[in-house]
Amino acid sequence: MPILNSWVSSANSPDTDFPLNNLPYGVFSTDENEPRCGVAIGDMIVDVTTLEAEGILQAAEQDVFDVPFWNDFMEEGPAVWASFRASLTAMLAEGSSDQARIEPHLVSMKDATMYLPFAVAEYTDFYAGKHHAINVGTMFRGAENALPPNWLHIPIGYNGRASSVVVSGTDVRRPWGQLKGPDDTVPRFEPCKRFDIELEMGAIVGSFSDGPVTVDTANEMIFGYVILNDWSARDIQAWEYQPLGPFQAKATANTISPWIVTTAALEPFKCDTPEREFELLDHLKDTGPMLYNIDLMATIQPEGADKPSVLCKTNYNYMYYSSAQQLAHHTTAGCPMNVGDLLGSGTISGPEKSTLGSMLEISWGGKEPITLETGETRTFLEDGDTINLTGAAIGDGYRVGFGDCIGTILPAIKKSDWT
Repeated sequence: MPILNSWVSSANSPDTDFPLNNLPYGVFSTDENEPRCGVAIGDMIVDVTTLEAEGILQAAEQDVFDVPFWNDFMEEGPAVWASFRASLTAMLAEGSSDQARIEPHLVSMKDATMYLPFAVAEYTDFYAGKHHAINVGTMFRGAENALPPNWLHIPIGYNGRASSVVVSGTDVRRPWGQLKGPDDTVPRFEPCKRFDIELEMGAIVGSFSDGPVTVDTANEMIFGYVILNDWSARDIQAWEYQPLGPFQAKATANTISPWIVTTAALEPFKCDTPEREFELLDHLKDTGPMLYNIDLMATIQPEGADKPSVLCKTNYNYMYYSSAQQLAHHTTAGCPMNVGDLLGSGTISGPEKSTLGSMLEISWGGKEPITLETGETRTFLEDGDTINLTGAAIGDGYRVGFGDCIGTILPAIKKSDWT
């Protein structure tokens, strides 16, 4: 599909994340207006809350944009999702007769403050990247036991904290936790010393379920995607993870990009999951392309540095399980899924060192420091470091991007300041 031209001139640049082909959904405010729903187009935001209030664009019979989140809209279902997108695309298209009505309700991105685009109902994080699982398993258990026996048969995950999800630009505080080194007889309680990132995608559930669903139904339930940084305390994790898996090591923050890129915008970029070592059971079998060809990058910029250094460049198509398979498996025990549930993909790593999506892998457990553009070295993250995750699906003369997923690390809170 070629680029769709818009009367919003900045949307026609091949370098923008937000051409007419994209139209991602977010929540923003300005100095004059409270948080409200908006749609990104080029370097502008369409104030759809005002368009609805003035009767210019109605998504449903009742108002759905009078609240600062997209959950009410998601609840209307896939038919409404499609009709709204088609209407907005026509209104913003080059030559549209609606330009005079829409243009007064454009807001410059540089004048906007962004918020979480949806109210996060529940959060589940998966461990569904094979390269990452093999690398971490090799470090923790040895190459002969790298993959757990169940890994090639089910998408492994854990239930996280919805309250830990924050929007891009939110600072992240270094956590405290129990640490126990190889030479320690008992654990210590100290700030984390091996703080890390995990480059992931987040799938947003847009439809309710009550009981098990098929992979095809799960695919239809997914409203869209964000980039997700699962901040991880590796030394806390190493001590606590047996026998029940991650807890405090994964409770600090999960940063997401501020724009929901819809499954409709990503449709041209669908691709197949990899070949299987074992045939999946029926409830997880692939029924068609359900991954996406999305280029991803992580950068690090130390405090005071003039420019960032690239940590990795990878692609979402390295994943072993799709979000639809993760969601379908999640429902099999009868767990209802809610509108606004967030599913983390798991760390997205490829086969080469340049494609590894965590510092744990890049530095191989801290044994192989990397050198940044500044000449500084890193094994894990230092206070003042700013991490930015970005991504885009590349089309014919355009890109469908997600915007920045940024967080800066602040020092751990001093014990004397605890409440």
